[in-house]
Order: sequence, then structure tokens, then C-alpha cells
Amino acid sequence: MAPYFLRSLIPRREARTEGRPLLQALATVTWVQWGHFWAGWLAWTCDAIDFFSVSLSVTNLQHQFGKNTHTISTAITLTLLFRSVGAVVFGILSDRYGRKWPLIGNLLLVSVLELGSGFVQTFPAFLAVRSLFGVAMGGIWGLAASTALENLPVEVRGLASGVLQQGYAVGYLLAAVINLTLVPETSTSWRSLFWCASGISAFSAFVRLLLPESAVFLRAKEAARARGGGSTKSKTRIFIHETGEMLKRHWLLCIYAVLLMTGFNFLSHGSQDLYPTYLTQAKLFTQHDATVATIIGNCGAIAGGAIAGWVSQYIGRRLTIIIFVLLIGAFIPLWILPTGFGALAAGAFCIQFGVQGAWGVIPIQLAEISPPAFRATFPGVAYQLGNMVSSASAQIEATGASNLHTTITGKDGKPTVVSDYATVQGILIGVVAAFVLVVTIVGPENFGSHFEKHKAAFEEGGGRDEVVEDEDESAKPSRPTSVQIVDEKRSTPEPV
Repeated sequence: MAPYFLRSLIPRREARTEGRPLLQALATVTWVQWGHFWAGWLAWTCDAIDFFSVSLSVTNLQHQFGKNTHTISTAITLTLLFRSVGAVVFGILSDRYGRKWPLIGNLLLVSVLELGSGFVQTFPAFLAVRSLFGVAMGGIWGLAASTALENLPVEVRGLASGVLQQGYAVGYLLAAVINLTLVPETSTSWRSLFWCASGISAFSAFVRLLLPESAVFLRAKEAARARGGGSTKSKTRIFIHETGEMLKRHWLLCIYAVLLMTGFNFLSHGSQDLYPTYLTQAKLFTQHDATVATIIGNCGAIAGGAIAGWVSQYIGRRLTIIIFVLLIGAFIPLWILPTGFGALAAGAFCIQFGVQGAWGVIPIQLAEISPPAFRATFPGVAYQLGNMVSSASAQIEATGASNLHTTITGKDGKPTVVSDYATVQGILIGVVAAFVLVVTIVGPENFGSHFEKHKAAFEEGGGRDEVVEDEDESAKPSRPTSVQIVDEKRSTPEPV
């Protein structure tokens, strides 16, 4: 039974061995393809810098606005809550009109709102700006992932997925470095972090401006013109119709993707958003040491994401996620039990290695199981709806810690009563890891999908996952192999 269960998690051998070796495929990637990938990576990195500016500034914001941790964390909750709106708006614009200009506009809007966050003088104004910021931020992931992955060879996408997703850890790391070095040296304090983040987002928009439209999208537009695709109004009408077709065919897959991303977002935000607060309030670290530990944790995240993405190209997406989630469970004690800096920093490294390792597979896993014509909208909306459901994770932890206390020995040798963030975070991470494990096991996998060969959302048949007509038989994607609970076979409505 066990061997069969394990075999069911591994894609069939033909799917794993077809194509070129990784190094040979990497050698064929053009500078434009690399440009698209790194532009997507940079956009996602900016997203993290902008978002974690609040997490790293909780103590300073408390002093600025005279609020407690629970109240300040409302800003984090509101940002996460409104991200699904941005995912819908910018995802639709990208799938309908192209990858380039929606992403540029999205990044510029993020830059403006992040700049505004640094100028507000009252807490209600801060909450209002961060809510609008959530709308803008919601579009980034779906657009960045589709821009980065769809132009690369299939054999490279696993590794690219891991590196792309860890742009988030790099962004968190950069925000922590800015908070450690620039913020204490400026009279504007926490505001300088937000202004710096705004400038980096504007730079990312400029980088994307220098690159052409996605080659996959250009081919889709050219194919539509060759088939007499009609006017803009006609394409929009087709797009709306095909969106309806997609939802009718893949509604169960939509529900599954939201459940998966709910678990992943609870896992990520539960281990990151209040981590600096956990160290300063529950372990009595200084702001400096808490920031250094955060940097060490993000180094583990970067390593885990890249390694997991690479491994997934050989053993499959789901099995890789399962292995890294099991690692999370193994290292929870190291995350919460120690009191010294060295052991806690090691725990941060190991937990983030597991959390962000599992996350490193998500961009390509979602891209491969998504309806091919909706590679920006579907993953982005699933991701941000999961964010919306998990939006209260920081407040859950803050509330739990405020009602649960423990006694530790401070540096002066005296016992000190502190909020027990360690127990609260340990329980939350453990429960969510178990949930992610179950949802991943029962879910679908479409390893090695050639989604770039399908029709676009503004072409007739895009909502039915049709392949471009002039492709030869060898170019058509082979459907999955392993467990097919949610996928609905795309073209065959047979029950599982």
C-alpha cells in the first residue's frame, strides 16, 4: 500500500525524462527570456519589500500612533484582505490585453501608495492607504509569475519557479537590511523604509518598460489576427464568453486552488508577519538582533526555494511540497523552545527553509494545473483569495499571545512575564502544515504541461483549453498521470 501511495505522488517516468537535460535547456534561454524572468522576479521582490515594511515597523508604528500590537496588525490584515480585488482586476487585464503594460501600471500604483504610506500622520489614514495598497499589491504575483515562467523552456520551469518565489524572501531580506541600516540613521525613522521601497518599485516598472511584450502573448495575438480575430470589442466579447466556459469546466479546480493557497498563506504569514515582534516581546531580543535573525531566516528561505524548485523537476511538484512540509514539522521545536540568539536564528533558518521551499514549487504547480488561457488570473486570484482567508493570521497570533503568558529569564537574570508568542506560533504553524499536507496529497498535478501552446483567453476555445490549431501533434501537452481529483480532465468530463 505504501509503495503504491508513494508512486501515485510521482509523475510518470516519461513526463519526468522527456525533453533536454536542465543545463542544456538553460543554455538555450535567450537574453529576452532571461529579461522577462528577472523582471517578474524583481516585481515579486518589490511586493515583499513593500508588504514587510509594516511587519518590520510594528514597534515604531506603535510609538508613532500610540496603538498596541493587535491594533497595528490591523494594517497587515487589511492589506491581505483587499489583495484579491487587485488579483481579479489586474489578472483580467493581463490575460485580455498582455503582460507588459498591466504589470507596469500595477508597479507604478504600488510605488505611489507605498510613498503615501510614509507621509500619513494619523492611524485611520494609514489604514486607508494600506487598504488601497492591498488592491494594488494583489495584482503583482499573478502577473509576475506568468511573465517569468511562460517564456522559458519546460525543462527550466521547476528551478525558475523556486528562484522566482524566493524573490519574496529576498524582498523581506532587503527590507530588513534597510530597516537595520537606514532607518536608525534618519530623522524620519520608519518613514524612510516606506519611501525607499517606493523607489525600488518604480525602478522595477522601469525595468519592465525596457523589455518587449511576452513572446507567448505576441504569438497568440498574431495567431488571432491570422484567423480573423476581429476588433477589440469582438475580442473582449470572446474573452467574457471564454471566461464563463472556463468557470463552468473548472469550478471544482478553483475551489481546490483556493483551499491550497489558504493553507500556504497561513503557513507563510503565520511564520513571518510577527516574527520580529515575537523575538522582541517573547524572547526579549533587541530590535537589532531581531532584524538579524529575520535576515538569517530569509537566507534559509532563499536556499529552500531554489533547492525545492530544482528537485521538483525530477520527483514532481506534489512530492516535493510534501517533503518540505514534513521538514517544517520537524523543526518547530527549534523555532519556539530556545532562548539564545544562535539557536533561535538556526530555527528561523530551518523553518523558513521548509516553508519557502514548499512555496518555491507553488508558481509552477499553479501555472501547470491552471486553465492555460488564464495563467495570470487563475493563479493570482487563487493566491490572493487564500491571502484574504488568512488575512487575520497576524491578529490571531497577537490576540492569542496577549491572552497566553509565560515566564522567561531575562539577561539580568530576573524572571520576566512575557506574551507567549512561541506557543501560539508553534501551534498555528503545526496545524496549518498538517492541513497543507492533506490538501497537497489529494490534489492534482500536471507535471511538464506545455501551457504556452494553448489558445489565449481572447481566442475562441481558450476557455475550453484548446491547443493552437497549427501545432503539430508532438507539441500538444500530455495530461497528468498522478492523482486527478480536481482537474476534471480538462477535456473529458468523466467522474473521477
